[in-house]
Amino acid sequence: MTVKGLISAFTQQEDLNFLLTNRIPRAAVTRFMGWFSKIENPFVRDASIACWRLFSDLDLSEAKKTEFKSLHDCFTRELRPGLRPADPDPGVVASPSDGIIGAFGRIEDTKLFQIKGAPYSLLDLLGDPALVERHRNGRYLTLRLTSSMYHRFHAPYDATIERVRFIHGDVWNVNPIALKRVERLFCRNERAVLETRLASGEALTLVPVAAILVASIRLHFLDVTLNAQSRGPVDFPCAASMRKGDELGWFEHGSTIIVLAPEHFEFADNVADGARVRAGEALLRKPKG
Repeated sequence: MTVKGLISAFTQQEDLNFLLTNRIPRAAVTRFMGWFSKIENPFVRDASIACWRLFSDLDLSEAKKTEFKSLHDCFTRELRPGLRPADPDPGVVASPSDGIIGAFGRIEDTKLFQIKGAPYSLLDLLGDPALVERHRNGRYLTLRLTSSMYHRFHAPYDATIERVRFIHGDVWNVNPIALKRVERLFCRNERAVLETRLASGEALTLVPVAAILVASIRLHFLDVTLNAQSRGPVDFPCAASMRKGDELGWFEHGSTIIVLAPEHFEFADNVADGARVRAGEALLRKPKG
């Protein structure tokens, strides 16, 4: 077995994985990673990326650049133009990011799930009773980004972003092992609630959730970095128009995006538990007629 295979087998042991990625000083490690990843030194950069490759399926063949200034520069890499086109169907809600589909389905009044048998509430996630009412009995879908994936996220539909709320919290790992063991995990972690309104007046909400080693969430239209130094909840009123496929920002490591959509939207045929999707591919569809 290769070194990479041995490492993979070792870390797939659930108890060990949970211990190594959660039972550590999560906030301190995340702050350190935020500093370390920005070191612009060729030796540090090359050693870090080599180590990253050992622990993941990192593939840089789609990257716009072939040389990176730092580990952070590699994490937040752009792709070559045209590699993530948004589905042109005006009835389609596109995936905001590359990711692995986790829990999805109908919101049961105001209850949704991080995995089967592990519920959490819209109010705990969003922190706003008025927004909860807009998504009562709606649809939800969870996208998990692994560390090696493309970390930028995009507008899933033509809409107006009316407000961003940053909610300060913990930085638990968001992998399936942690989701089985930590109740209401998404409601504990730092997250940004992006409230958007469709032309029809309906709500389409994105919730990027930070995780361990995620030093920040960056949103272009606010020109602000949201991280542990942001005291929350912090509200940022805005009126940013977005077109489907527009780049909204990025994570500085793998994490999760929760998509909340209107009740009458239907899931696309490719939506299945554990399926991999790319930014721009169909997630939901407005019914015709």
